[in-house]
Order: sequence, then C-alpha cells, then structure tokens
Amino acid sequence: MTKLRTGQAPPFPIPRKEFTVRFHQSYADPAFAAEAEAIARLEAIAWDAYKEGRKAPVTVKAGKAFHDPSYDMSVEWLEARDRIRAAEKRHGSKRGRSRVLVVCGSSRNDGTCPGEMSKTFRLAKVIERTLSTARVEVDLLDLSRLTSDFGRRIYPCKACVSTAQPLCHWPCSCYPNHSLNQVGDWMNEIYERWASAHGVILCTPVNWYHASSSMKLMIDRLVCADGGNPDPTLTQGKDPKLAKKVELAGWDYPKHLAGRAYGLVIHGDVAGTDDTRKALGDWLDWMGLIDAGAQAKLDRYIGYYEPYATSHDALDRDKAMQEEARNVARAVARAVADIRAGRLKAPDRNLERPRPK
Repeated sequence: MTKLRTGQAPPFPIPRKEFTVRFHQSYADPAFAAEAEAIARLEAIAWDAYKEGRKAPVTVKAGKAFHDPSYDMSVEWLEARDRIRAAEKRHGSKRGRSRVLVVCGSSRNDGTCPGEMSKTFRLAKVIERTLSTARVEVDLLDLSRLTSDFGRRIYPCKACVSTAQPLCHWPCSCYPNHSLNQVGDWMNEIYERWASAHGVILCTPVNWYHASSSMKLMIDRLVCADGGNPDPTLTQGKDPKLAKKVELAGWDYPKHLAGRAYGLVIHGDVAGTDDTRKALGDWLDWMGLIDAGAQAKLDRYIGYYEPYATSHDALDRDKAMQEEARNVARAVARAVADIRAGRLKAPDRNLERPRPK
C-alpha cells in the first residue's frame, strides 16, 4: 500500500477568537447590531459544528443501491444524485427537442461593479437565437451571476482525484460542508444542466492567457464527471487510504458526460485566444465530448489593440465574427441531431485505453 503523505494542513481547530472574528464578518453592517445577542448564540452553534466537523448534518442510510447500505449518506448529496440521474435519463431519451447548454464564461455584467454587460454575453445571445431558430432548446448558463447574485458561488476543487480517483465522487461530495460554512454551492445545479444537454457551447473571454476565473472554477469542479466515483460508500466518504486501495485494485474511470457535442467561442483583445481555444478543446476531447467540426471552434480578437472603452462598438462592426458565432451554433445543432440519430459517433469510442485516466 502506498504511503499517505500528510503534514500540510494548519492546526485544527483555529483559535476560538479567530473563529469569532471570521464569523462576525458577515454581520459588519450596523443594521445587525440590534441582534447582537442572537448572532452570538448562532456563533456558538457554528463553533460547535466546526470543531465537531459536522460537514453533513442531515443523513440517511445509503440503502441497497450502494456498496455499503448502512453508510450514513448526506441527504443533500442524494438529492443532487437523483436530479442528475433524471437529467441523464432525459439526455438518453429519443423524444423531445435537442438541448444545448450555452455557457457565458465572462464574470462581467451590468449588475455589478463593471456597470456594463460583457461581449461574451452578447455572443452567447447570438448563439441562443441561432439555436432557437433551429428548434433547439437552449439552456443559457451565465456564470457572471457569481459576481452579481446574493450567495451565488462555486467553491474551488480540492483535487481529491490527485489522492485517488475513487475519492472524487460523481457528483462532487466535497460541498456543501456545513461545518466550514461552505454552503450555497452552484455546482449541483450545473452538473444537472450538463448531464441533461445533448450539446455544449462554451463562450469565454481571454483573461491572462486563459479562460475566465468563473469558467475555470466550473471546469475544475467538473473533474468528477471524468472518472468520478458514483458510490461514495466505496470509500466510506472521504477515507483517503481506502480510496487508494480501491483505485489500485482497478478502476474503470467512467466518463459521465461522454458523447455530447461541443463548440467553442473564444475572444480576446491582444493575445491568448488560440491557446485558450486549444486548452478548452483538449479538455472536452479528454472528457469524451465530440467536437462539431472546425467551424465550431472559434477564436477571434475584437478591437485588436483598441481601447477597452470602445470594445462593444468594435463587436458591433465585426459582422463576420457575429456570423462565425452563428456558425458555431449551427455546427453544434447539426452534430447534436446526427448524434441523436446515430449518424455521428466518436470514431475511437470502442478503443480500449492502454493507460486509462
């Protein structure tokens, strides 16, 4: 058995005074002062939950569908799993209209500090209208709501998979973690939306030679869709030693989102569009999604080396790019139709990977 390496984590628990300071940061508005005693009582409850590690305070027995029926399973995780399974069933049905998930990856919108919508959102709306004309059901996921919605968040991936693949559960079971106040995670809804879709189009600006931070948060948390463990009882939740043992005994690395079509729309102002397009395409290829052709993978500059202040005007003038974005939508719509009709399949789908991961 390989050795478990430890010693990085800070001492637990943090001092009570430090915990109290952090807890009260959420109530800095003087309007909360009238409820100081009530907040103090809540802080005492939160401290107990933290030091006792009550990550999932509401559980039920896993039941016979799992490796260990007696395991105390998080009710929230089970609910997320059930929604994803229902979404997978909708995805597999031959009935109904095709569904394409369009992801707006910019963190900018006019409901927060920038005060203006993003060019990414405008391009996503061009794609949405084009798909709707093709009688495709569109699910527009606007990740900028992370910056403008109250309590909307995507927590970072903890890289459980790097300890052992079975430790990474599908869907992710790292969150919510009530003892650490890591709640309100958006990903359980996002997993469901990916699972339901027949195709996906990612739209993102280039932020420092890569996709936006909002897009990257979502991407990292989708690691559980590629090889993730659908049965947390196999690892008794988050037992790293047991997870290593399970992986070393043989793991099949299931690809939970394989077979969906994809397209990309990447835009920048001076550099990095081609690298970002390649990085996102490589990721989706690895996940087993099927690209919808050369015209479905677009990277362009809008107002090359022109002022940011006039970048929307530059997009207005760039009729060719707007039409290229429409072609991304058309290509994905065609690919989805062909996949659902059995005319398009990944050529390497039946090849066994000599080094699966």
